[in-house]
Amino acid sequence: MRNFILDTDWWTDCDDAVAVRLLCNAHRQGLIRLLGIDINACMPFSVPSLDVFTRDAGAVVPLGIDHNAVGFEGKPSYQEHLAQVRRPERRNEDVPDGIDFYCELLAGAEDASVEILSIGFTQVFAGLLEAPGSFALVKRKVRHLWAMAGKWDEQGGREYNFHKNELTRRSGAVLCAKWPTPITFLGWEVGNTVISGGHLPDGDLLKQVMTDHGSAEGRSSWDPMTIMLALTGDPAKAGYRCVRGRAEVDPTDGSNRFTEDPAGPHRYVVKLREDAFYAAAIDARLPKEAVWPEFA
Repeated sequence: MRNFILDTDWWTDCDDAVAVRLLCNAHRQGLIRLLGIDINACMPFSVPSLDVFTRDAGAVVPLGIDHNAVGFEGKPSYQEHLAQVRRPERRNEDVPDGIDFYCELLAGAEDASVEILSIGFTQVFAGLLEAPGSFALVKRKVRHLWAMAGKWDEQGGREYNFHKNELTRRSGAVLCAKWPTPITFLGWEVGNTVISGGHLPDGDLLKQVMTDHGSAEGRSSWDPMTIMLALTGDPAKAGYRCVRGRAEVDPTDGSNRFTEDPAGPHRYVVKLREDAFYAAAIDARLPKEAVWPEFA
């Protein structure tokens, strides 16, 4: 069985919640093993809201958070509401810091057995690469990194997860330069026009999240498309072609560039199908009672 760790900003957008629901459903049905979820933007209700949301989806998994990531302004539209649905069993202060969290999870895993899903900011990864001893742990235990980051349809593109602020620009540059395993990127241009999450029943907590965000009719699918790509494991089967080479991020402005190389360690995906194909694949798997169909 494939083992995953999710790294999410779980912040002001709601596509993270769609992505988390997909992972929880797959984990609950025994299709994957979700080892844990790390939050890389620290807000007052980050852990309590995610605790309630994942328990509601039937997935009780370890949580971590970057306790220092308090510089991301904004008021999450759904976090406090989620934390009031029922009493959370964990709060921010109850879970380990991001780097310690990863080291603990990776130390208990078999070599080359873990795949990491990144749908947020990347400073925890940069910290892992620069902290004593953890680089070797990542290199030994992690098989692949799947990341929603970058804008790859143009040289010098800028995408929020990389260019948000000085911290994310620097950490994006470190990630691309030093991460020791293959990386597959799904860029902003891939998910922007694919709308998912708008067909949920009343009473579903994910529908509450979408409504609180102002996206009851659906939201762009950057994060859930990254999850579906990773869980499928085969970009061609998931409806993409890959461009292989080496990605770079400018630490001063967060812009990304890509040099094509058939032997390069990085790749980004390009859609081969109509948007409706990807949206339907996501929406079919979102209800908590859904039995996952094969990816056609």
